[in-house]
Amino acid sequence: MGLAIDASCDLPQAFLQKHNIAVMPITIRVDDEVFLDDRSQVELHRFLDSDMGSRSHSAETEPCSIEEVQQLFLDKLVLEQDCVFCLTITATRSAINEHVIKASFAVLKNYRAIREKNGITGPFLMRVIDTRSLFAGAAPAIIEATRLIEAGEAPAAIRERLTYIANNSYGYMLPRDLYYLRARAKKKGDRSVGLFSAVLGSALDIKPLLRGYRGETGPVGKVRGFEHGAETLFNYAAERVHAGLLVPAVCVSYGGDLSELPKLPGYAGLRTACEECGVELMEAPMSITGMVNVGEGAVTLGFAAEEHLAEF
Repeated sequence: MGLAIDASCDLPQAFLQKHNIAVMPITIRVDDEVFLDDRSQVELHRFLDSDMGSRSHSAETEPCSIEEVQQLFLDKLVLEQDCVFCLTITATRSAINEHVIKASFAVLKNYRAIREKNGITGPFLMRVIDTRSLFAGAAPAIIEATRLIEAGEAPAAIRERLTYIANNSYGYMLPRDLYYLRARAKKKGDRSVGLFSAVLGSALDIKPLLRGYRGETGPVGKVRGFEHGAETLFNYAAERVHAGLLVPAVCVSYGGDLSELPKLPGYAGLRTACEECGVELMEAPMSITGMVNVGEGAVTLGFAAEEHLAEF
């Protein structure tokens, strides 16, 4: 059994390589520049080094098409695996989930002849899971999938468990630049960040703390200043770690150089909490797609926990 994810699911590259996780890429066009977001470090650094700054809010993003998903599976994955779970960010914010579902019909219709031609017998299964969250919020379901596969669980049991984890995954985001977030929202026809809010928030240095949960995204709190916001978010995550998680991992992604992450207030406390509770703290660069949509310098954080009231 294997895994495929879309590029905007934030996880460390070393983790993806260790578990041989296929990445469905996203094409990004900023002015005359084209970037292929496939979570490769080379392309990520090329984006950061090109200093796109405020220009990338006008970028066009193209998720992996139905035909490209079909090609990935029929040319490669059906020859390497007998069952592949595809995990995507929430279907309410991206077309990738719909593309993968549509592609699965052709894959399941045409795989048999390709496998037989290569001397492979037996059926091929393809299962699509909506993580119902964004960026680092997609990580818990993917991490749990690797654990279940390594434990030899049956596909039906894995699917049921991953659906449960997806329904209980929390993804939080702290943006750094409200003007950028508003400009990007306007570009996409999203009215969730109004001009008045952006101007007022920037003038007073007030940042919204955003949450992705069960397909819904929106503010759950406000903080004064990015540094204080990071501390608030990390302290909250540390509390949830002590309260108990459904998957023993917290993933944090950052829209820039990862060496900046440990310098943020509250991060040391989160790391200590994870160490005390046997929870893995994973650090990942935010995808190019993520940075295009929310701006460089943003922080996202994801974990899975029983339903609870978040108070900020």
